[in-house]
This record gives sequence, structure tokens and C-alpha cells, in this order.
Amino acid sequence: MNSKEKAAAAALSYVSNGDVVGAGTGSTAQVFLEMLAERVRRGELSIEIVPTSSEVEVNAVRLGLGRMVRQPWQVDEIDVAIDGADAVDPNKNLIKGGGGALTREKIIDYGAASFIVIIDESKLVPAIPGGRPIPIEVLPFAWLMVKRTIERRFGGEARLRVGNDKRGPVITDNGNYLLDYSYPIDSIDIDKEAELKAIPGVVEVGIFNGSRVSKLIIGSSNDVIIK
Repeated sequence: MNSKEKAAAAALSYVSNGDVVGAGTGSTAQVFLEMLAERVRRGELSIEIVPTSSEVEVNAVRLGLGRMVRQPWQVDEIDVAIDGADAVDPNKNLIKGGGGALTREKIIDYGAASFIVIIDESKLVPAIPGGRPIPIEVLPFAWLMVKRTIERRFGGEARLRVGNDKRGPVITDNGNYLLDYSYPIDSIDIDKEAELKAIPGVVEVGIFNGSRVSKLIIGSSNDVIIK
């Protein structure tokens, strides 16, 4: 197994029969979903799945889990959310949203009874954002005003995310735009999440508070570490 597969396999032990599972977006979370689908096919688990993006929903259908997909309003509680991260610091603070699903991820991850983060060791950083841009979902009407406000107030550069295979901006599942914010220094205080989100036009910020993380599972070439 590679590092991502090790982390994903370890996360399976936190899923019980009958659970409602929040399924995260991203490469490691996709590996977990594939392993979860295999256990369901073997008759080892009966579960329901709440996807954090349309991409995950499509992948769940492709993997034979379509009948188990639920929307948040169709379940009473999400027992466990399994999701990846773009960067993780020693306090389990996260940068998420590289796949553009940060708003739905935060809704599902924070709303679950247990929030488990699965990563490979390359995602560990001394402090967030760890050189990664901070994704920020914004209303299309407000994107330029938000960009200017962020740069004026906090420094750095906020770039509108554009598609690789299409002209124009990336559109989220919620119909919004994304700014990728390069913070001017290597470390950002966790309180900046609230300050950024308070800017009119900002929908959500890709900073996730480590206090909301129940378990961090780190896959490496030699081992799996659970914190």
C-alpha cells in the first residue's frame, strides 16, 4: 500500500455497520470511498453516505453506492465524516478546498459526530497555510470587491481561480467563485478564519479549526500514525 492507501485503510476501522458517513472530497478521500465501496460489496457494511460535493456523489454512484447516497436533510445525524486536507499543522488546523468543495466540506465535517482527517505525510506543515493558497468561496457579484478588501486589509494576493479546460472562473457546486489567497507570511493565526469570513461577499474560508478534528490519520511509507 502507498501512504494514501494506508491512511484510508486505517480510517475504515472508524466506520460501523449502520453508520451515516460523510464522504470527503479529494484524492485520499477518494481512496477511502473506493475501499468503503469494496466492503459494502462484500456485505461487510450497510451504510448511508452524505457526499461533500457533486464529484463525490458521482463517484459513489460509479462505485455502486448510488442507493446509499443521502442529502443532509435526509438524515438525522452524520455519525462520522472522513475527509482529506491540503495542509495540516501540529495543532490539527487544516487548509482545505483545493478541490473547490470547502463550503460543503465544512458543513458536513463540522456537523458530524466524529470528524476524521486522512492524509499522507506530505501534507504536514509547521504552520498553516504552509505555502499553500487559502481557498475562499465568494459570491460572483462580490469577487472583485472581496479580493481588493483582502489584499488591502491583510496583504498578499487573492487570485480568482480559473478552469484548466474552460474559459472563465471555476464555479463551485453552490454556483459561486473561488479566490486562492496567498497569505504574505508562512503562518496565519486561526482567528483569521473569522476575520476573512466577516468580509461581505465571502461564503466560506478554507481554514478548518483543529479543535473540530476528532482524529488525524497520517499515512507514511513505513507506518500509520493516529493522533
